[in-house]
Amino acid sequence: MYATERQQRILAEARTAGRVEVAALADALAVTPETIRRDLTVLEQRGSLRRVHGGAIPVERLENEPTLASRSATRVDVKRRIAARVLAEIPAGGSVLLDSGSTTQAIVDLLPVDIDLTVITNSIPAASALAGRPGIDLYIIGGRVRGVTGAAVGEWAASALEGVVVDVAVIGTNGISAARGLTTPDQAEAEAKRAMVNAARRVVVATDSSKAGDDHLHRFATLEEVDLVVTDSDLADDVAEELRAAGPEVVTA
Repeated sequence: MYATERQQRILAEARTAGRVEVAALADALAVTPETIRRDLTVLEQRGSLRRVHGGAIPVERLENEPTLASRSATRVDVKRRIAARVLAEIPAGGSVLLDSGSTTQAIVDLLPVDIDLTVITNSIPAASALAGRPGIDLYIIGGRVRGVTGAAVGEWAASALEGVVVDVAVIGTNGISAARGLTTPDQAEAEAKRAMVNAARRVVVATDSSKAGDDHLHRFATLEEVDLVVTDSDLADDVAEELRAAGPEVVTA
């Protein structure tokens, strides 16, 4: 078993049981406790687990939904690589819907200064960063702003998107799986994301591999509705194949 596969097994067990123990994992996976401790360190650095004495617990037990600030501080290099790959999907002179989130914010940071682009977003931080950019025709979606994500959500946001058609929607997600599609913990956030998916000719999901196999309360899209998933090379090959079989192209950065 490769390290990435083992780490995904550990993360799945932690999310199912609420806690994992080093000794039990070492026995179950037939590796040394030192190997498990290294795996837990990697998962903690990704922001997926929090180390505790003798094992680890999933971050979901510590906060129901990580804040944008906390997510922006984790896996920074990975998110920048994903963002750089997503830029190739954004047509110069075209239109793009930008979802809220730490990975989509990385895309904003990497947009060329001289790009001509129509941007529609429900992200207050993204709109703030793009306001006044000479080539950017910026539209901001209104609605109730969730402090945890900095996103305008709910019925107002969804209604604003009903009459919109864009070239590409770049969507973030809290969870992605072949069985359940794209999910998020908040109902109003799901409503806004669903409207974005419906408004786009092409749907690109930008997500790091720690979200794979994770299912949250509200589904906002099936994988059949997604054209491309851009993630990182830590995604296990068998998981990538499961996602591809469900519909989208899957590429790693």
